[in-house]
Amino acid sequence: MSFGSLVRARRQELEIGLNDFAERLEVSPAYWSRIERDREKPPRDHLIERAAAILGLRLDELFVQAERLPPDMRRDIGTVVQVYRRMRAVKN
Repeated sequence: MSFGSLVRARRQELEIGLNDFAERLEVSPAYWSRIERDREKPPRDHLIERAAAILGLRLDELFVQAERLPPDMRRDIGTVVQVYRRMRAVKN
C-alpha cells in the first residue's frame, strides 16, 4: 500500500473529510488530494508527523510508507546501518 492510499484509507475510516484534514495540516485540500492519489511524492517530514498524530498511526509506519527513514534515524544513520546488517546476518 502506498503512503497516499494508507493515509486516505485511515482518514476515511475515521470519517475525517479531506477539507478538514487538510485544514488541520495547514495545507490546501487540492495538494493533499494529490498526495492521497499518489500524484505527488509524500510530503515533508513535519506533515508526515502531523498526519500520524491526527490519524493515530505509528510514525515509523508512515515514514516507511513514504520510503524514507524517520528524522531520528537519519541523524544516527551509521548505527541504523550497523544494526540492520547485524540483523540480516543473523537471519541468514
